[in-house]
Amino acid sequence: MSGVEIIKVKESDDGMRLNRWFMKYYPKLSLGHLQKLLRTKQIKVDGKKAETSLKLAAGSEVRIPPLHLDESEAPKQNRISKKDADFVLGMVIYKDDNILVLNKPSGIAVQGGTNTGFHIDGMLDALKFEKDEKPKLVHRIDKNTSGILVLARNRKYADLLTKAFREHSLQKTYLALVRGCPKQLSGVIKAPLEKIGEKVMVTESGKPAVTEYQVLDTLGDKFALVEARPLTGRTHQIRAHLEYLGTPIAGDDKYFGKERVRLSNIGDKLHLHAYKIDLSCLYNKKMVVSAPLPEHFCKSLNNLGINFKE
Repeated sequence: MSGVEIIKVKESDDGMRLNRWFMKYYPKLSLGHLQKLLRTKQIKVDGKKAETSLKLAAGSEVRIPPLHLDESEAPKQNRISKKDADFVLGMVIYKDDNILVLNKPSGIAVQGGTNTGFHIDGMLDALKFEKDEKPKLVHRIDKNTSGILVLARNRKYADLLTKAFREHSLQKTYLALVRGCPKQLSGVIKAPLEKIGEKVMVTESGKPAVTEYQVLDTLGDKFALVEARPLTGRTHQIRAHLEYLGTPIAGDDKYFGKERVRLSNIGDKLHLHAYKIDLSCLYNKKMVVSAPLPEHFCKSLNNLGINFKE
């Protein structure tokens, strides 16, 4: 920039924190540089000194001084190959002005981490469609769990969805193919869970965890297709609770007891699928989105002769 600018905050940015606003419109400006400019009152909001945590209001005026950005401060831009863009676009099963719903494949992480460079979060720029901003993650599902992942397309719905997921007001329904069959064909599992090492275990000192379940079909006492609805949101809740019943999920190398049973007619991927989500409370009308079962899950059901009507 060659001089000072006064920028009015857009309606779509109402309520956005000042640091996030700068990340959006000035991605090359580092947080350290931003804080220095705020500290020295070179950046002001409505003529007053501001903090990075200030929530902006639509119509507010932000004073932007000459920034003289050093390219070394620029973050690496996220460049998505056409192959990856097509891949994530192919996951979209629902879209409106406020949300996107993806059908995530098993084996794809939602966010990055140690030794995880390929993930949904890194491909969100391909899901902008007509919007200026990429959608926002508002919840997660396990890397090896397939199925529904909801994204917010604006700040209002990011806040609404985050609150709804935190308060468990969106009913989620999962499907699991399990080894064995629960003794009761339907019921409620109330077993507290605690993370111990790599696993989540049922312990007396664990956090409360509740899962409703219903058996949909069985192959005698050898396999069962189970519908599960978590009423709390503990890590690995369904996997740990079904193992607790003595019916671990097929393909689960973490919760399949001491011995993992591998059969030629069962795929080696985790057979846990986030099948449905009820979004009615956000839309004030009946609104349920379902995600078709992945190929490996369908193939295993067919091989076992277990019926499921989507």
